[in-house]
Amino acid sequence: MKIAVAKTLSQIEEGQTVGIIGINGCRELRGRLTAMGLLPKTKIRMIRNGKSGPFVISVKNSRMALGRGIADKIMVM
Repeated sequence: MKIAVAKTLSQIEEGQTVGIIGINGCRELRGRLTAMGLLPKTKIRMIRNGKSGPFVISVKNSRMALGRGIADKIMVM
């Protein structure tokens, strides 16, 4: 039996689809991400996760870029 382990968004490889399980951040950050459509149970796909630069993700047929600091605060599974 394989047990799923929560990871941060920054640990996800390109092409993987995951679901958000939580956001570790202040209320202001959670509010901003919620306004962008990044809510718990939302499915997101990693488009670009390079060694440098922002992460590019796909959420509900839209693409957006996130900085590494923010991606480290989004927990996914």
